[in-house]
Amino acid sequence: MASLLALLTLCALPSSSQGKETLIWLLRDMPPVTIFSGPQQGQGAIDRLMPLLIARMPEYDHLLMHVNRARGMQMLLDRSSFTCDPMLLWTAERAKNLLFSIPTYAVRSNGLVVRHDDMASFAPFISDNQIDLAALLKSRTIKLGVVAERSYGPVIDRILRDTPANELNLHYGNDAIGSLLQMERLGRLQALISYWPEALYQARQQGIVEEELIFLPVKGTPKYQFTHVGCSDSPQGQQAMEIINREMRVLRKTSLIGLYAQWLPNGQREEYLQDAKAFFEDELR
Repeated sequence: MASLLALLTLCALPSSSQGKETLIWLLRDMPPVTIFSGPQQGQGAIDRLMPLLIARMPEYDHLLMHVNRARGMQMLLDRSSFTCDPMLLWTAERAKNLLFSIPTYAVRSNGLVVRHDDMASFAPFISDNQIDLAALLKSRTIKLGVVAERSYGPVIDRILRDTPANELNLHYGNDAIGSLLQMERLGRLQALISYWPEALYQARQQGIVEEELIFLPVKGTPKYQFTHVGCSDSPQGQQAMEIINREMRVLRKTSLIGLYAQWLPNGQREEYLQDAKAFFEDELR
């Protein structure tokens, strides 16, 4: 617990005000959405969103806490805590125990990241530029790297649940995507699942050039998936969620779309901004 307390980061707003409750924001290191270290530290899409959202929630004092995935989920599930995570995927299982906001922003869905030199192994499973992940895994011809306890969306999650554990390389540590990319480069696995912007960011940190990698969308997955703010299912969480929903209806359109788009590859950026115009047409969504 002491090591976690050392990671607490007070936001640059007046704190410890009389009578205010403290809302703890749980942040996981997921470049380029959140960047905890390096020359672009604090420049991720959610890094830059948080001061904007906090400024619009003066009802609370705010505390930013850096956590790993397991610790973050443990705290969220504690109904006695007052904690929120600003970048969760909704799943039916999570929704049984957590509160979820309206959709906050759309991200390009997870897919398979493979090396250009290995494409011959995947060609039989590709149609219309999409990979049939279920058929690929059933063929038992590759070793697949995944981040343990991460949700990749309902389609991919279902396929992974149906895959024998020995066919997957589960990474539990920090910098999981970077480590999996290095393992892929060394031939210890042949593919990994990731968001494409995340894989590209981590590849640059590992000295891997973009041209070495190919991103394959997974058959059956939507082009985009929506993230949410997730909060502990407590009375404080329920009250805060009403405010979060109100403020995110504004911020998701005025700020967050652009903050995310800047991290997309050039070929996807304009397409995303064009598609984004329709994301939140329904103000009640």
